[in-house]
Amino acid sequence: MCNLYRMTKVPSEVAHWFDAVDALGGANFGAEVYPGYPGLVVANGELRRMNWGFPLQMKGKSGQPLKPKPVNNTRTDKLDSFFWHHSFEERRCLIPITAWAEAEGPKGRMTRTWLSLPDSDLFACAGIWRRSDEWGDCYSMVMTDAAGAARETHTRMPVIVAREDYATWTGGGIEAARALCRPWAGEISLDRTDEPWAGGASQSRLL
Repeated sequence: MCNLYRMTKVPSEVAHWFDAVDALGGANFGAEVYPGYPGLVVANGELRRMNWGFPLQMKGKSGQPLKPKPVNNTRTDKLDSFFWHHSFEERRCLIPITAWAEAEGPKGRMTRTWLSLPDSDLFACAGIWRRSDEWGDCYSMVMTDAAGAARETHTRMPVIVAREDYATWTGGGIEAARALCRPWAGEISLDRTDEPWAGGASQSRLL
């Protein structure tokens, strides 16, 4: 499950990589992206800014409304559920990343392990997006069963979209897109660090 990822390339590089129109107007972004914060997304041929996570309305014990929680991950086996299916059918996007992180170690002393593709310093994860009253345009990352080295860190991993499949994911039919929701068959690199696992990732949710 991805609750933190890196995107270290500048928008102009990302737009060129994805052959997308840079619709950001020179905006800058942090290198690390947490749930509830903005990230870069390629949607409808444009590189855009969106908030990471669909808003989930929460209520307190007495029924009072609370601040929404960002649901930043989408399970492949739940894509047909009410919460996700319209976005999966109508609004699929690509999420540019350079690495994603998983937490490893004992509770209270977890550290970050970064996962990436050894033959590429930029790649795409499958995403879906929609508009929201709370945060404007927002996106969620599609997750599948972990494979290869990723299984050492978590049972799930992002759906990585090969470059030749970009158009199928964003504009192909439902079943063609669904067929891409599978574990990555290529090699995955692990970088285990002593960086403490902390920050916004603890606020994330997966449906």
